[in-house]
Amino acid sequence: MTPSAVSNKVYALGTIGYDFGSEARRDTFKQKMSAVDSDGTITPANPYDARQMVNYLEQNPTAAKSLIWTLNLDSKPIYVVEPKRAFASDIYETLIQMLAGQAQGENSEDYIERVSIPGRLQNKTVELFSGQVLPVVELENSRGMYGWQVNDLVRSALEMVRDRIPAATDEAMQRSLNSFLQRIYFELGNLGQLARERALNFAATNAFQAASTFAEAIALGMQLDKIKVEKSPFCRLHSDCWDVILTFSDPENSHRAKKVFRFTIDVKDTIPVTLGDVRSWSIND
Repeated sequence: MTPSAVSNKVYALGTIGYDFGSEARRDTFKQKMSAVDSDGTITPANPYDARQMVNYLEQNPTAAKSLIWTLNLDSKPIYVVEPKRAFASDIYETLIQMLAGQAQGENSEDYIERVSIPGRLQNKTVELFSGQVLPVVELENSRGMYGWQVNDLVRSALEMVRDRIPAATDEAMQRSLNSFLQRIYFELGNLGQLARERALNFAATNAFQAASTFAEAIALGMQLDKIKVEKSPFCRLHSDCWDVILTFSDPENSHRAKKVFRFTIDVKDTIPVTLGDVRSWSIND
């Protein structure tokens, strides 16, 4: 594994959550939220119900500042996210929209399965209601905050490459792109602090670039074998460039040469960017 320095920049993937910090604040929300009519039965508001919370926040957006917003990885909070500066209101609005999307059913067009959070790690912590203490990531604007559903992301990427490489079937493309994204989310899940982690996480959000890579490999009858991130030997001045390397192999012929694709990501800024074209070559193990 290539060494990677830690900075105060964070580009992390996960889901949005919220916390009250104290029993008093939770009860304040409960008292202010409207009671729920369920089949003619009126029940008190449940501030832990994300749908009810979204309904309340959409009508009272300034109340979002009273919540502790978190980024969760595998349902576990890893950061407190704090909107700051001139665009704080826009960021809170984006957080509410992300929470609303997560609260939708999986079959809804508005359902959000994953989000990306770019920000800067602060030298402070916040204690949650549970007693867990989390580091704080400060968000300066909503640029780079994305929410998506994996299947929709895959479908959009497929549309981009279908005309160029028709030999790559939809089913095979969906299977490989899903495998790529799920491996990053679960097998390679990380805190998004190391430079190599931010490059890898950005690769997951930029599935459109990966799609052209997958289409070419799948047209050759190959499947994704390995994902690796290493320091790029080529980089522009004052940048921090990392190569995301995807290796494909033929599952039915282990003697066939493997296909390697490399694309470069600059993580110098809070929001990473891709550089240049995808490079590819064949190797024999």
